[in-house]
Amino acid sequence: MGAYAGVDLGATHIRAVIGDADGAVIASHKRDTPRGPTGIDVTEAVLDALRAACQAADIEPSEVIAAGIGAFGPLDLADGAVENPANLPDSITRIPLTGPVGNLFDTDRVSLHNDANAGLIGERYYADRNPDDMVYLTISSGIGAGVAVDGNVLRGWDANAGEIGHLTIDPHGFMTCGCGHDGHWEAYCSGENIPHYATQLHRDDPVDTALPIETGDFTAADVFEYAGEDDFATHVLDQISHWNAIGVANIVHAFAPLVISIGGAVAINNPNQILDPIRERLDDMVMANIPDIQLTTHGDDVVVRGALASALTGGTGDPTTANQPRS
Repeated sequence: MGAYAGVDLGATHIRAVIGDADGAVIASHKRDTPRGPTGIDVTEAVLDALRAACQAADIEPSEVIAAGIGAFGPLDLADGAVENPANLPDSITRIPLTGPVGNLFDTDRVSLHNDANAGLIGERYYADRNPDDMVYLTISSGIGAGVAVDGNVLRGWDANAGEIGHLTIDPHGFMTCGCGHDGHWEAYCSGENIPHYATQLHRDDPVDTALPIETGDFTAADVFEYAGEDDFATHVLDQISHWNAIGVANIVHAFAPLVISIGGAVAINNPNQILDPIRERLDDMVMANIPDIQLTTHGDDVVVRGALASALTGGTGDPTTANQPRS
């Protein structure tokens, strides 16, 4: 029957899996993502992870029929590469992916997606209902989304559809995003920026708090830990919940999803504190149908499982096209 491969290229880790024709994972391998010195070193690490997964599955790379890749961006889809990644050293300007992976497996059936779209494909492929209208929202070090409308995964110009972390949710621009623009969702609610937001709120209204604001030696995890016990941490979480609900309401109005599945480290590690406030506030913000808001059941593996599902569906992510070659 042959085998299929999926790989998740993240800034911290590379995950590779080998699966069968039904989408079941046979074997996997995880390793650190190298910090360079060049993009070719990252490419080689991806290939090494795939070789190790093949070895664990007791197959030869030549037995792999198709592969899918989920990666951080920006992507050059025409050349199948990551270009000038913001989350790796500046010496890494280009990471070739589809060509080298295709050469490894001797196949031209290699699909590349940004990580949020790969997450969406995984959520949809492995869901009980396989919804045609669905959003996968990741709240992690950044915020992004994969979107399916009428069964089609939205990619957009240069695969930039779904950059919902850069929706302007605060027109007053209290916080500046890492991209340099003010008022973006990611500037308030991503794991990287929650401590910066808490610090700025405290500067405007300095109150006693258990959070180590003065030293700056704290993380988003501290905010979630102290919320409910410390008044200031509780206030910070309430503000984060407000911005998250606005962001999700915008997603609902823009795409009318039946399901919004939420993943990413911030949500996975704090599911009740992230999801419950969104559910509670949407009715006051949304004029259309309110979708089912749920936590991903795939944890950190959602992207690599989506990459595998992409391989199974010829890159479409449509469960009805499983094991069909691309035209």
